[in-house]
Amino acid sequence: MSKQNILFVIVGVIGLLIALGVSPIFVVDLTQTAIVVQLGKPVKTVTEPGLQFKVPFIQEVTYFDKRLLDYDAPSRDVITEDKKTIVIDNFAKWRIIDPLRVYQAFQTQRGALQRLDDIIYSELRVELGKHQLTEIVSANRALIMKVVSERANSIASTYGLEVSDVRIKRADLPEQNEKAIFQRMQAERERQAKQYRAEGEEEAQKIRSEAEKDKAIILADAYKTAQEFQGDGDAQAFKIYADAYGQDPKFFEFIRSMEAYKKTFANDNTTMVLSPDSEFLKYLQKR
Repeated sequence: MSKQNILFVIVGVIGLLIALGVSPIFVVDLTQTAIVVQLGKPVKTVTEPGLQFKVPFIQEVTYFDKRLLDYDAPSRDVITEDKKTIVIDNFAKWRIIDPLRVYQAFQTQRGALQRLDDIIYSELRVELGKHQLTEIVSANRALIMKVVSERANSIASTYGLEVSDVRIKRADLPEQNEKAIFQRMQAERERQAKQYRAEGEEEAQKIRSEAEKDKAIILADAYKTAQEFQGDGDAQAFKIYADAYGQDPKFFEFIRSMEAYKKTFANDNTTMVLSPDSEFLKYLQKR
């Protein structure tokens, strides 16, 4: 048989196999590594992209991704050191660094991811169980996640996996715990509000007492000053009257009598009974 006939036969066989859905050709993408398996045993690892050949019916190809992958875990419960149950939602960055070892351990990339999930969740439970809720939520979360990432990577590396980073997206309390904590927070806020109101009322009472005290002192000082002014005025008035009386006693007596008449007769409802020769009426009598 000539070489040309042999070539036609090979092409024909390949075409027939392709038509039957059993192709001897497979393609490796730039982002993939392929493991060629013969009768259940890996016989070849293909890391370069391009067309490759395999033996139909005898060899199979399993693909593994070279890229840095995202792993988003489902929400799960974790118990903290202070016996608080929280629901964590975490994610991780990981990659396959040894596809052959991964195939030998798990056969598929999905199997490797399931094992990785177990490793990360286990390390999270162990590490979060050493810390209190406040540390996990705010204070030391970054440090905790660094420890979890390092430990998870150490275990995963034995399977040909690399864990770059583990993070907690959310850390929530279970619904029943949220209600109880909300009620406790509400009761605590109400207690603080009552305390603040009581302290405010006490402080207000102190301020009112001080104000009343200052008011009494100010009024007393004002009354004292007024009395002093009034005393000084009366003294000056008496002195003026005395000086005036000394200069012309009769005129002074006349003025005082006129003032007395004015005050007495100014009220129409006043009734007086006096004798005609009363001293009070001497300036009203005809001379």
